[in-house]
Amino acid sequence: MSHIRHLLQSLVLALCFSQAALAVSPPAQQVNINTADAATLDRLLDGVGPTKAQAIVDYRKANGAFRSPADLAKVKGIGPATVQRNAARISVGAVKAKPAVPVKKPATR
Repeated sequence: MSHIRHLLQSLVLALCFSQAALAVSPPAQQVNINTADAATLDRLLDGVGPTKAQAIVDYRKANGAFRSPADLAKVKGIGPATVQRNAARISVGAVKAKPAVPVKKPATR
């Protein structure tokens, strides 16, 4: 009887360990830092609360679109460690290039 009980305990433990080994965390949800509102940034970025999320939105409004995820470190209160920790979550989408300034040709006489 003790052999059966021991066998069942071993099977239960093996099942528990195999489930833990197979557990895969879901991929991080991405957030476009050029279009997301403060509430979304607060919810999806690790280490970014409501104040920093609003600072991201304010910076974007004042300076234009972020060209790369690393540009997020230009926001006061956001450092390279926060950017690195959120690298899989940050997207900038398709950033439009600034239009070229037309060159004035000198007038011909």
